[in-house]
Amino acid sequence: MFNTRKSLPRRTFLRGAGATLALPLLDAMIPASTAFAQTAAVPKTRMGFLYFPHGANMNRWTPATTGFDFEITPILKPLEPYRKYLTVVSGLENKAAIAPPVHALSPGTWLSGAAPRKSQAPWGGITIDQMAARHLGKDTPLPSLELCIERAGFGAFDHEYGSSYSGTLAFRTPSMPLPMEDNPRKIFQRLFGLGDTAEDRKIIGQQYKSLLDLVSEEATDLGRNLSVADRAMLGDYLETVRELERRVQKMDERDLSSLNVPEAPTGAPESFEDRIGLMFDLIGLAFQGDLTRVFTLMMQGEGSGMTFPAIGVRDAFHATSHHAGEKTKLDKLEKIQTYNTQIFAGFVRKLAELPDAGGSMLDHSILLFGSNMSDSNRHNHAPLPAAIVGGGNGKIKGNQHLRFPEGTPHSNLLLTLANRAGIPVEKVGDDGTKAFSEV
Repeated sequence: MFNTRKSLPRRTFLRGAGATLALPLLDAMIPASTAFAQTAAVPKTRMGFLYFPHGANMNRWTPATTGFDFEITPILKPLEPYRKYLTVVSGLENKAAIAPPVHALSPGTWLSGAAPRKSQAPWGGITIDQMAARHLGKDTPLPSLELCIERAGFGAFDHEYGSSYSGTLAFRTPSMPLPMEDNPRKIFQRLFGLGDTAEDRKIIGQQYKSLLDLVSEEATDLGRNLSVADRAMLGDYLETVRELERRVQKMDERDLSSLNVPEAPTGAPESFEDRIGLMFDLIGLAFQGDLTRVFTLMMQGEGSGMTFPAIGVRDAFHATSHHAGEKTKLDKLEKIQTYNTQIFAGFVRKLAELPDAGGSMLDHSILLFGSNMSDSNRHNHAPLPAAIVGGGNGKIKGNQHLRFPEGTPHSNLLLTLANRAGIPVEKVGDDGTKAFSEV
């Protein structure tokens, strides 16, 4: 029997006037009669680092038992359906963040493990996401995405350390913090783009209402040569792009001119749920189109004043985090922290449902979900809440709780994740020298 089927290149794009749309991995990109592992369709490892501020109620985060099949705690309960992908790591400390201006340093030292210098100019350490971007992102249009839901709040500036570490998780070099983007439209345009200049984009915007209008003819031509299964996958992918585009446009079309904005707003200017849901959908789309393989996300700003009416918490997050042992505040704090996990679990579900090279996107991802603070009332940095989610291309065991001796460097976990992703690094930060074989 002769097989004459031709395959598409993995990096096939649909192109139109001023727009380029990457495609998901299709069966047509796998050459006929070729072993899967020998093709460009070999699953790529993807990494995500998701930060929540103000630590966690560790009594409600940390499982009571170690090993496999541990009992999941209340704050982690939303991740129960994905426990085979879940590894909880306890006993970690980040000495790099220990300094009086806690909120000013916590975000920017979480992924570096390097203590910054006292200076108004930034000087910290290269963060693990940027090490990953250099290795995993060298073949993608965007080596990494840096995202946030709100800008840094209280503690954004310190007279000794400046403001370089409070508003970002990512440092490309010790002196180059990367800005985090909170505008979904800018992220959408960064992923897909419309025009090379502002004038180009203005003209295109007047002529077309949708990115897909620009590439529809080429999409139709491509579809004629695909299998039924590939046409269905392509159709689903394009529909996802259109739906996200519609949501971004709807957000932009809001008319706030008639609102009487108070001097001290009680929450974000638009729904936290809508904004973070859109962010996660954009990340999923970027993963699916192989536009990037690395992202960082701050779920709230450090020192956040955000409120959470959707779960009945109308007190500001930061104020609630200073609970002083008061049961009412601790209960509210637990609700906020559980809610963050619930929202994150929704993203995990999305990755579990996205097919990717013989498995799911979750099978091939490594996600770190945690904070650089432990007890928010004490402002301490041990033991840190840390959870790994994802199969890591078969390199992460999952379904276990690991407890290391008190004071074990958090950077050892970062080193471990780098090694599991195939990133050639022997040390992370000031003290990350020993990877965990147990992970």
